[in-house]
Amino acid sequence: MESIKNNFLEARDILDQFISNEKNFEAIRQAGDMLTEALRRGNKIISCGNGGSMSDAMHFAEELTGRFRDNRRALPAMAISDPTHLSCTSNDYGYDFVFSRYIEAFGQPGDVLLGISTSGNSPNIIKAARAARERQMKVVVLTGKDGGKLSSMGDAEIRAPHSPYSDRAQEIHIKVIHSLIHFIELKLEREE
Repeated sequence: MESIKNNFLEARDILDQFISNEKNFEAIRQAGDMLTEALRRGNKIISCGNGGSMSDAMHFAEELTGRFRDNRRALPAMAISDPTHLSCTSNDYGYDFVFSRYIEAFGQPGDVLLGISTSGNSPNIIKAARAARERQMKVVVLTGKDGGKLSSMGDAEIRAPHSPYSDRAQEIHIKVIHSLIHFIELKLEREE
């Protein structure tokens, strides 16, 4: 019973650390502005991550193409999660290339990549960020721990407080994702 309660107390402590740093909210605003501007111009958002972070990337995209809180027009977003693409690319090129090959195929100048890595060091997210840069895309990264190699690769980085466990970073990431979607909806709603 105590371990259950401790999970919630630990999650609250990590969230409190995140909230206490005003730079986190500025980073979310900066990323939200980038994402909104891309959508205004008719560009799209491509998201990616591994494991639970892939689920978060998919959730982000479906909330934009579907709906979050209120009815609005569908917004162009896609998660790199097609199992045939993932298995084909990992078989032919290696798993490090599953996201970058997709960016090479679909990324356009002005699009935005949202890359999610709780360590900040996922090789396939790093390669995706490089491919996005080659396509003149903006890059937003959600990271954890010390930010890893991705910390210097994004136009905006939003980092979960350091924790030895990826689930704590993922809990911050999903709150950030919901905040970004809400931010986008509010900004676009004012214009319609």
